Amino acid sequence: MRIVVDTALNTGAAEYTNLGDVAMLQVGVKRLQGLWPSASIEVLTESPANLAIFCPEAKPLPRRGRDLWVGDNAIFGGFERLLPRGAAVGLSGLNRTLRLRYPAAFRLLTNLRLIVRDRRNVKPEVSAFLEGMKHADLFVVCGAGGFTDSTREWNISTLNTIGEAVQRKIPVVMFGQGMGPLNDFHVQRRARKILPKVSLLSLRGGRGGRTVAQSLGVSPSQLLITGDEAVELAYDARAREPGQAVGINLRVASYSNVNGDMIDKLRPVLLEFAQRHNVPLIPVPIAFHAWANDHVTIRQLLKGFDDHSDGGITLDTPIKVIQQVGRCRIVVTGAYHAAVFALSQGIPVVGLSASEDYTAKFLGLQDQFGLGCETVLLDAPDACQKLASAMNSAWQSAEMVRLPLLEAARRQVDLSRQAYDRVREDLILRGDNSSLNGSDH
Repeated sequence: MRIVVDTALNTGAAEYTNLGDVAMLQVGVKRLQGLWPSASIEVLTESPANLAIFCPEAKPLPRRGRDLWVGDNAIFGGFERLLPRGAAVGLSGLNRTLRLRYPAAFRLLTNLRLIVRDRRNVKPEVSAFLEGMKHADLFVVCGAGGFTDSTREWNISTLNTIGEAVQRKIPVVMFGQGMGPLNDFHVQRRARKILPKVSLLSLRGGRGGRTVAQSLGVSPSQLLITGDEAVELAYDARAREPGQAVGINLRVASYSNVNGDMIDKLRPVLLEFAQRHNVPLIPVPIAFHAWANDHVTIRQLLKGFDDHSDGGITLDTPIKVIQQVGRCRIVVTGAYHAAVFALSQGIPVVGLSASEDYTAKFLGLQDQFGLGCETVLLDAPDACQKLASAMNSAWQSAEMVRLPLLEAARRQVDLSRQAYDRVREDLILRGDNSSLNGSDH
């Protein structure tokens, strides 16, 4: 059995710097290994060293090779001059048209292109990716919140890769996906051609996700709503007793619509609450990207209250952040997975949002967990008053909502695991004996 796994991880130096994405990958790989103990699980990555740290049981498969093969503007640079005059339709159009309509010709011409000219020495990585896909029995898209308007590049890359797998008649499953808001016409058009061919799509929640998926042609029989894979990691590591701290996070990034002015508005609310209750404010960072660095924002939030805080920069693994969250009575966060890590341990959350994307994420968590999750819209004129009120309500209800939240988390773990079990059963029904006994090629 050979399984190829795609992820929501960023590329380049930013890979493995979002601990929510890492948590989803860890749970996904562990479950696949449990279902097929002898399988070769190959994860698309640019950092084999980091993959070995977080998922030592997985093998690396060059993501750059994948990107060069499926990218709309990847490896045909200069190739259009070999075409008859007037036949070139632009680099991206040429790649897309050949790959989707004439896959055999695309493979032949791409191999020729790499033989004639390979200044970046990418042919070995492309060959490794193609070899992995050639022998794959299953293609898995691990948990992600990517099908939104803020992640267009990931959408296209993922859809192209799924298309490659479908052309090779490899079963494709997508676990723990977040979908919407999605209004990008180009992405929608591509998704309508590809997503209906996926064997199973499980949604982690997210307000309106089912509607988005069905609008893209995914049939109800293909769809499940299971919750986020990272719920299991946090639920299993939950603290035995409730903490007394307030966990804080605020996602400042172009896609979150949160800026420095909002930090200055929120700081007094957080500090007043902490001083009134005589409790610490502690960091719960998730992202450590250059363009979205939670620990930097957290330090700014703590200015004047804890000027010696490092913002949580040493919390560099999912389990470290989960354990930090376990010290909390409530969590106030603008990062989705900080909320997941809290709710899954029975800790109420106040979600902070200034974008459609994050509002859908937090409202989706309200749907999944029921009690203990309230969303504050930061662009509302009374946002500070709403935040203060929500924090007080969460603090007062923390003991009451703990058990219902834990039960909701356990239910989501069961549903998510059932989705993985269904894939194994479906492969057995297909008559794939290697899937049945877990043997390798």
